[in-house]
Amino acid sequence: MTRKHRPEGESDAGAADPASEDAASEDAARGDAASGGTESAAIVPEVEETASAIASMEIRGAATIAGAAAEALATQARETAVEDPATFRATMRAAARRLHETRPTAVSLPNALRYVLQRMEGDDVETLRRRVVRSSARFTRRLEEARDRLGEVGANRLQDGDVVMTHCHSTDALACIEAALDQGKSLSAIVKETRPRNQGHITAEALRELDVPVTLIVDSAARRYLDEADHVLVGADSIAADGSVINKIGTSGLAVNARERGVPIMTAAQTIKLHPETLTGHTVEIETRDEDEVIDPATRSGIGDLTVENPAFDVTPPRYMDAIVTESGQFPPESIVTLMRELFGDGAETPWAEP
Repeated sequence: MTRKHRPEGESDAGAADPASEDAASEDAARGDAASGGTESAAIVPEVEETASAIASMEIRGAATIAGAAAEALATQARETAVEDPATFRATMRAAARRLHETRPTAVSLPNALRYVLQRMEGDDVETLRRRVVRSSARFTRRLEEARDRLGEVGANRLQDGDVVMTHCHSTDALACIEAALDQGKSLSAIVKETRPRNQGHITAEALRELDVPVTLIVDSAARRYLDEADHVLVGADSIAADGSVINKIGTSGLAVNARERGVPIMTAAQTIKLHPETLTGHTVEIETRDEDEVIDPATRSGIGDLTVENPAFDVTPPRYMDAIVTESGQFPPESIVTLMRELFGDGAETPWAEP
């Protein structure tokens, strides 16, 4: 179940695919990929496993999801045993669609698929296979390099002795703290537990491994503890063209409270978190997860008739964010559209779609 986000405001706020072979061959390839195929053109088990792990949040975090998706496409390419280029392309698109449907809000996933599939060029299967595998590896390297550069930019906003409040778990946000520590700064953290899946526990563990003093708080205590914080540092699952930040549910309320308290709030996000489709008016889907994450079936049964809502994300309008930090530098939220147009032009194609 999903809702739509249109940029700015929470009330519904938010390279071309290579030329195909002849139409008949493409139609046959699509049928093979969908039905299991007579040319071993089915989606390989490793892709299904990755898709299931992303959907169940065994694989979590936008950058981690993106890297896993790129590697899954490489695995699909290596293990697809067909001779016809059209069948190979159709199978790769089918694998990408399977991955794409797992987490609708995290735009790093389709951006990873775009990066790999847009470079799937060639006139024979071996060339296509090689291009996919190389593009996947290059994408993974760029993720690591971008995280390091982003961390250095974000660290420059943090001062020695600062207390940083975090929400959920973000490897990009952690990169800023790690880089600040490498600069010799001393930091401590107030970590929100982030229900219902308690991703804040992962952040707390990661910070303790860095010897950062951590105070873990329940989500509803955030307003009280903001008086002790010098910065709020969050990640993002998607960033819309108007600078709206789509992140773990609770981010928006935290940002509003931080603004009222005068505590600066920074979003750390690689450019793979920028949502190019919002440039052309498309909405961002807001994922709603299973109600069992909120209340177990036995307890719910004892209460009686009950409606349970479990949105995974919310939308923070740009006016509540002080800065968006990327590997390309620091940006006021309202100007992020300039970077998006530089990277994506006037929008983005969906190379996993049927031609």
